[in-house]
Amino acid sequence: MDRVKRSERLGAMTHMLIQNPNRIHTFSEFCELFGSAKSTISEDVNLIADSLSRFDMGAVHTISGAAGGVFYRPSLSINKVRQTLEDLSKTLSANDRILPGGFLYTSDITSDPTVTELLGRIFAMRFWHLSPSFVLTMETKGIPLALMTARALNVPLVVARRDSKAYEGSAVKISYISGDGDHIETMALSRRAVKEGQRTLIIDDFMKGGGTLQGMVDMMNEFKATVVGIGVMISTAIPLEKRCKDVKTLLTLDEMDVSTGKCIVTPSEEFLRALM
Repeated sequence: MDRVKRSERLGAMTHMLIQNPNRIHTFSEFCELFGSAKSTISEDVNLIADSLSRFDMGAVHTISGAAGGVFYRPSLSINKVRQTLEDLSKTLSANDRILPGGFLYTSDITSDPTVTELLGRIFAMRFWHLSPSFVLTMETKGIPLALMTARALNVPLVVARRDSKAYEGSAVKISYISGDGDHIETMALSRRAVKEGQRTLIIDDFMKGGGTLQGMVDMMNEFKATVVGIGVMISTAIPLEKRCKDVKTLLTLDEMDVSTGKCIVTPSEEFLRALM
């Protein structure tokens, strides 16, 4: 390979780190790829780390030792997290958000890659110390959030279905209480999707009573997998007691008045404090 300029090397290394979050790259890997000395690569890593930190674009961590290396973590400053959640709260508190039947319209949020990428990084910041094996969600609106969280953690996404699909092979099916507890739903998951002993992070878009989330917990019990964390984008303030416990929520739906169209959504101070 022709001699690689530092500017080219820095660009390529930054891309490799950002595109593979939480994956350890050895210094030998970079040395062989760019034909550079370890001391040169170490200087490059420091430059990249300083640049990303300065512009709040994540953090680069170095692991010392013979088996060490460098990895990128897509973290955000607490100020950036707070601003993101406050902006989202204002958007969701608009008077035109309430749909017939008392539903809060969020589809434009969960289908916006820029927003869901930020929310996925925020979820990852809260849960990466738990070392999940994969992220689990229930179809369909929770998929973008869960996918971006899985992306930030660099782990697979697993999707539970309302019914099994022939192309996914044999499946485990369970029944769970949904809505206000007045009806029973069915959840299915391919037997190939989860292995016994794996660590599960559950991510969903909305929680009212917590029945669907508890259904996913029960499903993981069937697979003998451990649920290490549960996160949702929005949780309603009422009912106070949820079927699923210890759920970490980004935003709280404090008030909704269908007759007036008034809706109040606020950031979760508990979630923010946990990141400090």
